[in-house]
Amino acid sequence: MRKAIVLPAAALCTALTLTLSACKGGGASAAKEADPGAAAATGGTVHVLAQADFSHLDPARGFDGGVNNFYRLVYRTLTTPVAAPGEKGAKITGDLATDTGRPSDGNKTWTFTLKRGLTFEDGSDITSKEVKFGVERAWDPEAGLGSPYAKQYIEAPDSYKGPYKSGDLSTIETPDAHTIVFHLKKATAQFGYIAAQPTFTPFPKGSGAKAVFDRKPIASGPYRVKSYQHGSKLVLVRNKQWKRSTDKVRDAKPDSFVWTFGLDPATIDERLIAGQGADANAISGTASLQPATVSRIQTPQLKQRTMSGPTGCTSYMSINTSKGPLKDVRVRQAIEYAVDKQTTVDAHGGKSLATVATSIQPPTLPGRDASDVYPSKGGTGDVKKARKLLAEAGQSKGFTFTLDTRAAGVEQATAVAVQQALKRVGIKVKVNTIDTSTFYEVIGTPSQEHDGALTGWCPDWPSGSTFLPPLFDGRNITGSGNPNISMLDDKKVNDRMDAIEAMSDADAQNTAYGKLDAQIMRQAPIVPLHYTKYLTVVGDNIAGAYLTPSFSGGIDLVSVGLADPKK
Repeated sequence: MRKAIVLPAAALCTALTLTLSACKGGGASAAKEADPGAAAATGGTVHVLAQADFSHLDPARGFDGGVNNFYRLVYRTLTTPVAAPGEKGAKITGDLATDTGRPSDGNKTWTFTLKRGLTFEDGSDITSKEVKFGVERAWDPEAGLGSPYAKQYIEAPDSYKGPYKSGDLSTIETPDAHTIVFHLKKATAQFGYIAAQPTFTPFPKGSGAKAVFDRKPIASGPYRVKSYQHGSKLVLVRNKQWKRSTDKVRDAKPDSFVWTFGLDPATIDERLIAGQGADANAISGTASLQPATVSRIQTPQLKQRTMSGPTGCTSYMSINTSKGPLKDVRVRQAIEYAVDKQTTVDAHGGKSLATVATSIQPPTLPGRDASDVYPSKGGTGDVKKARKLLAEAGQSKGFTFTLDTRAAGVEQATAVAVQQALKRVGIKVKVNTIDTSTFYEVIGTPSQEHDGALTGWCPDWPSGSTFLPPLFDGRNITGSGNPNISMLDDKKVNDRMDAIEAMSDADAQNTAYGKLDAQIMRQAPIVPLHYTKYLTVVGDNIAGAYLTPSFSGGIDLVSVGLADPKK
């Protein structure tokens, strides 16, 4: 289930239009000026300090900005985002494949040619059959909890249950060891971007059943898992079978990466600010600086180590359209008016970390329409309109609304803000707290989700097709790994998505998705709360760091490293 908001140098200032406090250096010490954007040297260990463990090490199961970023260190896919800041980082290039795919049959058939010399960590060859098997795992009822795009676009019988239960999928052909052909159920000009998703990771045929990759992955990228203690520590070391000659994307400068999980977010901030010992070589693996920390990073020394910019993500509250009084669109519209979005911005940390959302799609998406279907002064809500709609729906006395949220400070504060806002119109919000590491799995299971959930969505590539269809196409509703947690299934919306997806002109397609945003909002399946910003401090010895739009605006792990590996 997508997506956790996992919050993202002179060139950086221009390319990302970020609020990077200093772009030239200026030093945390007299001996050497800190410059996180400078080229990294080879060697050393990068430490990542994190509150929560990854959702899954298995790329068919996990799907959020942070774990997708991590996957690129261990796994390779047919295509992958370019390793670069700004707009360049939103583009894709061939990874296992020689290019970004060759369409035919009106964009319904896509062919990829694999590079030569590709191997797994045990030295065995990666051929088209291993790629096919890896993609087929997306249909497995137990494993296929992650990225939904393979299942949404590749033709497959309704009865197909993945390679472990149903065997080979005939619509993915492997005519030879270096060629793979995908037959789609609907045309798309963007399948090259879909082939960059984690579900396009190759694995030896027959491997990976029963969540074994969550414990022991099989690497195809520059690093392999040396050790893993769930919830505590994960260590990556070099994969000696990885060949740099086949990989023009990953710098792979550090000798190793070490994740430390289970840290309090405030502790992470304190350690990064102090930057003592190994923490000089550390970055954050948690969303962003805590609100209380923001005012403390204004010194010249800390400004040199501060990186900030838009995540390209929307934080929202889903409304389960299949539940009780929420089936009535007037009730959902009343909730839209009742929520005070400004208080959710405050809960998130104020204007340094968020801005009020007026539409589903964030401002960073091309073609986005900023129309606000439920306007209110300053985003504080319109209680009068909310009460009127509730009365029309026969709910003037209110009802109980169970809200799923994560066990994290910002999310808890946001839940309280929503609770107080809906109390104004007689809706009693009961907050249901779920462990962060299992949150997306729970709310992505319709039988386990409640009336609403505090979550968010980030684009997987710069297009409305990666925002609206996953969240609101009713034909995508599944029993697990379900991204459509609002359970919206509206034929007019579904049909319009089909018509837009069939457009061959990308600009026209994005503009149409921008207009569809408002059409969907009239159904009130979610309350867009705020657009998030990324703000972080990195260790004084960190180099090769830039923010990328491809992974929720965070630091691109494939390029980050150390200025001095001996420190």
